[in-house]
Amino acid sequence: MQADYQTLAKTIAALTEGETDEVALMATVACEVHHSDDRFDWTGFYRAVAPELLKIGPYQGGHGCLQIPFSRGVCGAAARTGEVQLVPDVEAFPGHIACASSTRSELVLPVRDGQGELIGVFDIDSDQPDAFTQEDAEQLAAILAQVFGRL
Repeated sequence: MQADYQTLAKTIAALTEGETDEVALMATVACEVHHSDDRFDWTGFYRAVAPELLKIGPYQGGHGCLQIPFSRGVCGAAARTGEVQLVPDVEAFPGHIACASSTRSELVLPVRDGQGELIGVFDIDSDQPDAFTQEDAEQLAAILAQVFGRL
């Protein structure tokens, strides 16, 4: 099954309405997105907790890396550049960190609050190569902006 982004956005909006706690929002988004699509093998957040450092936040799937410096991996690249990272083959990504050996492709989106400050990144891994599309990136970015843009 592939994500029905229109329904997913409505569901997440209803579940998160009025909530301002960052971790509660992250947990809800990770759960709903993870279970919306069979391609999504690991779905979660890395929180910006210190200059140049991400730490694991709420997620669904097997264990993740506990911390990731901005200088390393796909998540670090998203945090460092502020740009979506759509990686069809993680083995070909310079400096990729293998938190899970099953990961073949990855989509990482920067997450910003209402002031435009980076609060973390949203990471989706797939055990399938080239699993993600530009539409996935755009739809998920819109959901993240809707949820975290009000903080």
